[in-house]
Amino acid sequence: MPVMGVTAVGKNMVRDAKYFRLACRIIAELGAQYVKTYYVDDGFETVTASCPVPIVMAGGKKLLELEALTMAYNAVQQGAAGVDMGRNIFQSDAPQAMISAVHAVVHKNLKPAQGFEMFKALRAKK
Repeated sequence: MPVMGVTAVGKNMVRDAKYFRLACRIIAELGAQYVKTYYVDDGFETVTASCPVPIVMAGGKKLLELEALTMAYNAVQQGAAGVDMGRNIFQSDAPQAMISAVHAVVHKNLKPAQGFEMFKALRAKK
């Protein structure tokens, strides 16, 4: 059975690439086949490069749709194997449109702006 390890960050802890590099590596060395971690703007590619198992980006706090699509795109471009988004999909005013846009950004290499246009078009059909 595959095991996914998840990094956690306390409220008073620093969310930076150094912490996530170490945490992801430790989780992988403890036997996880996948690691779910948060995206950081500065140095996320070093997090994915230093982990010997695939990394899945956690969705984190609720963002505007374009921001969430941009974060997902950047994470995949910087080495994440995929994304695991909850509130950025389910708290969207059009969850089905948002999941379609996330899918296109992650799996079809759509740019975030194109994904957002797709989201708006699908939302309008609702």
